[in-house]
Amino acid sequence: MDVALQVLFSGCALGMIYAVIAFGYQLTFATSGTLNFGQGEALAVGALVGLSVVPFTGYWLMLPAVLVFGALYGVCVERISVRPALKVKSEGWIMATIAVGIIIKNVAENIWGKEDMRFPSPVSEAPLKIFGANLLPMEIIVVVGALALMLVIELFNRTSIYGKAVVATAADSDAAGLMGINTSQVVSFSFALSCAAASFAGVLVAPLTLAGAGMGGALGLKAFAVAIIGGLTSGLGAIVGGLVLGVSETVTGYYFSTGYKDVPGLVLLLAVLAVKPAGLFGKTAIRKF
Repeated sequence: MDVALQVLFSGCALGMIYAVIAFGYQLTFATSGTLNFGQGEALAVGALVGLSVVPFTGYWLMLPAVLVFGALYGVCVERISVRPALKVKSEGWIMATIAVGIIIKNVAENIWGKEDMRFPSPVSEAPLKIFGANLLPMEIIVVVGALALMLVIELFNRTSIYGKAVVATAADSDAAGLMGINTSQVVSFSFALSCAAASFAGVLVAPLTLAGAGMGGALGLKAFAVAIIGGLTSGLGAIVGGLVLGVSETVTGYYFSTGYKDVPGLVLLLAVLAVKPAGLFGKTAIRKF
């Protein structure tokens, strides 16, 4: 029972990291119908920037700097990779975002090196005993921090003028444009939020793992699977999908073999796509011709 709880706790922490990145995918898809396939690299570089800044500021003061960096990175990705393709109604943004991600990864390897590095934890690394299971304090911070970030973004979208512009653009970009909303700026803003969320996820997960230029590839891909499983239009779906994938991976890795830990999530992805292509909580779009 103690081991089962420990595996569950670890799975929830991992799942919330997936959920934050998946939430970023949803932000850009809602406003522009596009995705940043370099999202994992935003997480990795966010962690590396945080690693460089944290000796001077400490962990908590480092967080705003990483969020600003992630936002600026997202704006650059949108301007370079997405906006030109949207202007000509091309699908070129797919390869363009992948290309930018590869370039950023190579630049990061040349700046910080290819070796993974230890990221200092802001809290004690001694595990806490909860119902007999060991729980790392950083795992609690991961879950709370991930939920807090998504809640802040949701509240911003529901209560602020600019947030309502984001919601309006997501609902109908053409109608939003006719109402005087600068939809291009809204799309840029959604990419800024998306990459800021990924960078934030990077500095949350790095103390539990290691920081490195290659740390974001697998996380970004799995988070995309989470976004598909939960539905690209549902914030709740990102949380549920992340928790399901995170727990299934840790359970499989502990009770069977780490070599099979990716299998349950991929099987679930295939099953969801076969039964409900829009995702568990997603809504199927109806197009009128």
